[in-house]
Amino acid sequence: MKNSIKLLVASVLFIGLAITACDTTNPYVPPDPFGSISLTLDNVAGDQDLKLNTNTYQNAVGESFIPTKFNYFVSNIQLKKQDGSTYTLPQANSYFLVQEEKPESQSLTLASIPSGNYTAITFVVGVDSVRSLADISLRTGVLDPALNDGMYWEWNSGYIFMKLEGTSALAPATQNNTFFYHIGGFGGGYNGKKTINNLRKITIPFNGDVVNVDPSVKPQVRLKADLLKVFNGSTRLSIAQNSSVMFDAYSTNIANNYANMFSYDGMKTNQ
Repeated sequence: MKNSIKLLVASVLFIGLAITACDTTNPYVPPDPFGSISLTLDNVAGDQDLKLNTNTYQNAVGESFIPTKFNYFVSNIQLKKQDGSTYTLPQANSYFLVQEEKPESQSLTLASIPSGNYTAITFVVGVDSVRSLADISLRTGVLDPALNDGMYWEWNSGYIFMKLEGTSALAPATQNNTFFYHIGGFGGGYNGKKTINNLRKITIPFNGDVVNVDPSVKPQVRLKADLLKVFNGSTRLSIAQNSSVMFDAYSTNIANNYANMFSYDGMKTNQ
């Protein structure tokens, strides 16, 4: 009987040692702690702060104008780590609508980011095809067509990625001297044909800065969005010649311009 007990104990110890040996080859690695980044988008017009309805600015061809609305979608955000790897924010939490008339919309919280050192950010201006075509129950918050300040074409079943409106003496009198650029189109297929794709993917390096994400701190990253770049890029946009652009071929020129309106403006760490 004693020998049986000794044999049982020895067997249990052997199994325990075997399990421990297995655990050492595949040790448990706890998940990374998470932090967040405060991303601020400061809308400007060249070297001036952007002010709607009051300030007059000049575009690349010397036309004066007063902006009255400036909105754009930012989505599909990715962060590049110092080691070269990339973290992609969950898509459901990666859609933001920036509106110049709503200052609170210009401060975005990127939550649940794994701790680490980050050196660049990538995002899309616009709303991708998957989310644009998703069931309306999956398009809430800023993607709700009824709540997003008219950033959705009911007639075209798609989101307006960038909306710029204003007044100018160069705009037609028949439009009450107003101009508007409502740019969208995710390249979807209709009747077997591809349509305009004005989604633009943008990567902004942090210019040598390293953004440390940690549960104990909340770094703030600042980007600038220069409205004048909408007029000045590979195409010099003239209000007199193109005072109203929506879903047509010329809109791709404006999309190419606004793809270059973002720049890095520094960071700070909040304890």
